[in-house]
Amino acid sequence: MLRRFSGIFVLSIGLLAGGEVLSSEIIEVGSHKDVEHVYLGGSVVPYKEVTLSAQMPGRVEYIAGDEGDSFTAGTLLVTISDENLLAKRKAAVAQYDQAVAALQNAQVQYNRELWSPRSENATQMPGMGMPGIFDQMFTKQIGDTLGYGDKDVQRRADLYNSGASVNQAQSQVRSAREAINQIDAALRDTRSIAPFDGTIIKKMVEVGDTVQPGMPMISFANMDYIRIQTEVPVRLVPYIKVGDTVKAYLDVSGVMIPAKVAQIYPLADKSKHTVTVKFDLPVGTRGVPGMYAEVSIPVKNSKPSTSIIIPKSSILKHMGSLPSVLVMNDKNEAELHVVRLGKKVNGGKSFTVLSGLKPGDRIIDHPPRNWKPGTPIK
Repeated sequence: MLRRFSGIFVLSIGLLAGGEVLSSEIIEVGSHKDVEHVYLGGSVVPYKEVTLSAQMPGRVEYIAGDEGDSFTAGTLLVTISDENLLAKRKAAVAQYDQAVAALQNAQVQYNRELWSPRSENATQMPGMGMPGIFDQMFTKQIGDTLGYGDKDVQRRADLYNSGASVNQAQSQVRSAREAINQIDAALRDTRSIAPFDGTIIKKMVEVGDTVQPGMPMISFANMDYIRIQTEVPVRLVPYIKVGDTVKAYLDVSGVMIPAKVAQIYPLADKSKHTVTVKFDLPVGTRGVPGMYAEVSIPVKNSKPSTSIIIPKSSILKHMGSLPSVLVMNDKNEAELHVVRLGKKVNGGKSFTVLSGLKPGDRIIDHPPRNWKPGTPIK
């Protein structure tokens, strides 16, 4: 049987000792690349979080709930008093009605000038102080002859004046309408709406408090799943990319859990020389925003290490002697080699070897205790 152990090939063999076949395995050891894990502290953050601040001055009249209460998108969360704005809106509506009435009057005057011009009325020109019928018959003709006026020029001037009055009235109507829209926008700013499905995680005001523009009122967050946010040193950023999976630790779970690299900020902090990185945690992970967390960043060495990893089961330990292993020579005979062990790896199931073995050596896993030098291999 051929087996791989940490990049090492394993071959099942049988050892003959005293005529008894002993089941063991041969492992070909080799050098490996050490992977160093750098642990960085961070904190748990929600997937989305917003702080709803006051946009208008006033008194808080309504808050939808307390910390921990959940609401759907579009729910009214906070309202601020709006009596002053409502009074201003009523005044603006009255001005709008006046502007509309002025516009209607200007349009009527323009139509009258268009269909019944004042320049055709003789009483509008110098007359002879006689009844209107004589003015209508003689005054205009005598006035034209003596150069007292031109009825065509007068009519164009009257039309232009009436049209200008209509345009001014229309501008006043638009101005009054925009004043109402401006007050309506201010009224909307007195009401804070949930921008997405979420939970109130912090309240900074209570009903009855007086607020000013820019003052934070509540923090609202989407808690469907949580993230870890940490500051990664610039030198470690090349070892991770969006989509990678690393190990993370939360105090509430007590075990390492997988975390996916969700976002790497494009800018580094000038003073700390770090880059903000966010890691997504699996859905259903227990945790609350602000909780301490750690992430493990794997850092691979650029040069292969000369250290060798062997399984704990291949080590012979005799009372009062140093650790040793059985190494197969070119004649397929087992030889005893004393080794110097390093640190434990793979959760204590393996050891690194500092001396006593070299890459390419073949060792026996699960060596028989009754082994003797020169034992042949079948």
